[in-house]
Amino acid sequence: MYDVIILGGGPAGYVAAERAGELGKKALLIDSGEHGGGLGGVCLNSGCIPTKSMLFGAKTYDHAKHGAVFGVTAENVKFDYTVIKKRTEELQAKLGKGIEGLMKMNKVEVVRARGKIVGKNKVEADGKTYEGANLLICTGSRPMVPPIPGLRDNVNAITNEGILKLEKMAEHLCIIGAGVIGTEYASLYANVGKKVTVVEMLPKICGAVDKELAKTVQKKLEDRGVTFHLSAKVTKIEGTKVFFTDKKDAEQSVEADKILVATGRAVNTAEIGLESIGVDFDRAGIKVNDKAQTNVPNVYAAGDVTGRWQLAHFASRQATVAISNMFGKTEYCREKAIPSVVYTDPEIACVGLTEEKAEEKGISIKTAKMPLNINGRFLAETDGERCVCKLIVGAEHGEILGLHLIGPHASEMIAAAAVAIESELRVDEWKEVVFPHPAICEVMHDVAFHVK
Repeated sequence: MYDVIILGGGPAGYVAAERAGELGKKALLIDSGEHGGGLGGVCLNSGCIPTKSMLFGAKTYDHAKHGAVFGVTAENVKFDYTVIKKRTEELQAKLGKGIEGLMKMNKVEVVRARGKIVGKNKVEADGKTYEGANLLICTGSRPMVPPIPGLRDNVNAITNEGILKLEKMAEHLCIIGAGVIGTEYASLYANVGKKVTVVEMLPKICGAVDKELAKTVQKKLEDRGVTFHLSAKVTKIEGTKVFFTDKKDAEQSVEADKILVATGRAVNTAEIGLESIGVDFDRAGIKVNDKAQTNVPNVYAAGDVTGRWQLAHFASRQATVAISNMFGKTEYCREKAIPSVVYTDPEIACVGLTEEKAEEKGISIKTAKMPLNINGRFLAETDGERCVCKLIVGAEHGEILGLHLIGPHASEMIAAAAVAIESELRVDEWKEVVFPHPAICEVMHDVAFHVK
């Protein structure tokens, strides 16, 4: 009998196993390895880590080509996809071994097989039945493939998992979907001089990201040659040709070497036995409360499979909350200060409410924004590109409700704003915090003085 059985070894599952082990609990982690054979889930094997490695390589190449303004010139600059692909795979293997080491250190038993719930507290995997006092479901998500005629079984159409397996980059990449995955790959391919066409059903890119920031990134990508077709609906795919209707309902088409399907992700709830114990779930995911509990006693869920935030860091936090509540420590998974990042060049980082979301909720706000090109370090290290920081505060009490930033290192700075929102700091209290100088993060402080 295990204290907890965990289904899925991604950022929710392996973190939960680690936390349980730290508490001295007997934990069993069951993972199918379908994302590449090792632990780490989509994040390590086909998502966060490999794409960031590729993106950094592309960014380095772009900087080398455009270094003359900083007095740095180089001849015959090349981007060697074979080298960066090999380095990425080595990085994945190294991090995978690190996760395996954590499991051993915390005495977590690992079973490499597909697990299925077969009854109360019982999970079957690799022909054996395991029993646990608690069950934590962390089965994650998979690429959503829409029912577009000609898409399924098309060898030229790939998801974010398939694009990493390419032996060479497409000279022309057509991306269906301009969310986080789509725009990151658009940035990656554009930075190394490949042709990119993006077809998006919505009137803006980057999903729920602040409209102004999304437009800024779109302009940056367009300057690098990316073509966007927004408010467009894909009608069919024939071979390497994508047919769509544009915002004027006119029929158009684009032909590319490869077609990246980046239309979102679907939760992995099928064929894992949820029905056998009566867990409440639907197409959006498993229903949980703020303690990560399902409707069934001693059954918890965390990560993408809950349909809340499809972010690795949220998955890890939710899993930690689940383990704490299983074993006697009450914790809650608060969601008002979950940071998110789009790793384009430059990066977008956001936390809290946007102006649009505040209006939707009927919250009265004040806003302030500041361009980064008045910041000393930003000007020292860039060519003065258009970047901005936007602050959202409550109109009545002045509490910080959101911060949205586009610029270099935005992903490294946004955590400070998350702490401010989580701590319910008012804008006057934020002004009292001392920021380092010279640093780009100063803009997050300076913008507070422009809230009127």
